[in-house]
Amino acid sequence: MNLIAESYVHTIDPFAIQLTDTFGLRWYGLAYMAGFVIAWIVMRKMASTGRFLLTRSMVGDLMTWSIVGVLVGGRLGHVLFYEPSLLWKFTSEIPFWGVLEIHRGGMASHGGILGVIIACTIFAIRRSIPPMHVLDIVAFVAPPGLGLGRMANLVNAEHRGEPLPESMQANPPWWSVKYPDEVLDPAYADPSRLEPLRMMVDPSMEFPQSLYVAAYSGRQDVVDALSPMLTAHYPSQVFQFISDGIILWAVLAIAWLKPRRAGVISAWFLMAYGVLRILTEQYRGRIDDVFMIGPVEMPELLSILMILVGMLLLLIFTRAKGPLYGGLLEGGPVNPRPDGSTGR
Repeated sequence: MNLIAESYVHTIDPFAIQLTDTFGLRWYGLAYMAGFVIAWIVMRKMASTGRFLLTRSMVGDLMTWSIVGVLVGGRLGHVLFYEPSLLWKFTSEIPFWGVLEIHRGGMASHGGILGVIIACTIFAIRRSIPPMHVLDIVAFVAPPGLGLGRMANLVNAEHRGEPLPESMQANPPWWSVKYPDEVLDPAYADPSRLEPLRMMVDPSMEFPQSLYVAAYSGRQDVVDALSPMLTAHYPSQVFQFISDGIILWAVLAIAWLKPRRAGVISAWFLMAYGVLRILTEQYRGRIDDVFMIGPVEMPELLSILMILVGMLLLLIFTRAKGPLYGGLLEGGPVNPRPDGSTGR
């Protein structure tokens, strides 16, 4: 990523460590790993307070179920909601099936949330803990992972933002993003503008592919020359990192400053995430060939559903009778689990 006077150009290598052309340790995977580690640390800390029915010894097991839920649900959500063609994509390269090409990116947060709900419900039933209490805990530790996932989207140059208004393209702000692969698009506005750059790149390589390769190989002179010819976009991934990773976590922390009945934090998660997602979707690029109702696309439809479900759950659980759990600042007495033990 090259920070320049008028914007920055995306030249991030998706590999942290590259072993072959298609295989290696990717930043995308490291972002998810960091999110899981943060969740594990926070859950261990929460369990040690004795204000929750989750014990420290249970955290590892819950994390395993949660990781499976995120990966399976997130991937299947992406395939079913946004790219069903992967269902019948088969290649001669590992992992052979398009659905399993998770290393190339393509995770749907709504699908991941649904996968976690199912996985954590199974965990709670097996451990004789109220499922909504477990979901509250997982909902609370989820935002860092969600936010880091958005930064992984930026690294992979996916889920790009809408182009800035035409009036801003001549002098785009520093926070806008430009993508060199725009020159490979057959719909590129004026290919003739690129001709003066031909002499700067490898003549043995097809042009303008050679421009793209040079930009991503660290040729700053090529990046500087190419930048004025690229379209500036909103950094929607950064917007969603802030909304999903920071604002959402702050909302949940405020909601759980004092003990709550099981299900209340999950309800707040659904409502807050849904609202924030709808707001940030206004800056995200349109998705081709996706289900829509009028101008409303699939992510917004799913977010509206989350808000409605969250409102219903909040109404139900705030009126329900039962023990109070948690409290980040104001902790109540330890409530026994159904088996008679406590969360200490």
